[in-house]
Amino acid sequence: MARDYVRRSPPKKKGGNKKRSAGRGRAPERRVPWLAILFALLLFGGLGYLIHLIKGSAGDPPSAEPARVQQQAPAKKVNPIDQKPVEKWRYIEQLENKEVVVSVPTPANERKKPEAAPAKIYYMQCGSFRSASQAEQLKARIAFQGLSSEVKRSEGSNGIWYRVVMGPYNSKRKADQAKHKMSSINTGCILLQG
Repeated sequence: MARDYVRRSPPKKKGGNKKRSAGRGRAPERRVPWLAILFALLLFGGLGYLIHLIKGSAGDPPSAEPARVQQQAPAKKVNPIDQKPVEKWRYIEQLENKEVVVSVPTPANERKKPEAAPAKIYYMQCGSFRSASQAEQLKARIAFQGLSSEVKRSEGSNGIWYRVVMGPYNSKRKADQAKHKMSSINTGCILLQG
């Protein structure tokens, strides 16, 4: 049996078109949103009632107290600007006869100066070498760091030594700062007090 592949639509059924066209002609029924309308009315009613309460309470003075005030008030009004102000504070009367005692410190030039302890002097030894050329090389590395040093020759029981010494420093803090700089070039120094 031969089939027609060109026509792709399904074959039409009898009586099927009538039912579809009847359903399309009518518009769907619209429902009224009664719940939303009721909620909006309640909201507006409550807001109106709240405004009415606020307006009413702002203009009404207390009823019992004004009647008494009006009965007791004199017929002549007094201007508050014309009245002399009444002082509330009494500190002027209290401080009138007070005496303040102030202790004056002695001037700096008259004070007794404590005896100064002898200042400690710090040195740092950064190396000790048998040859003078090695000591001079270390001295040059220290100079590149912006610090000053000197090579001291010393003779001992085990021969001649060349020591690289930095200083003198007046405080240990300055000596520690120089020691920290030396550690950045991998040179260990020993802090000496002298």
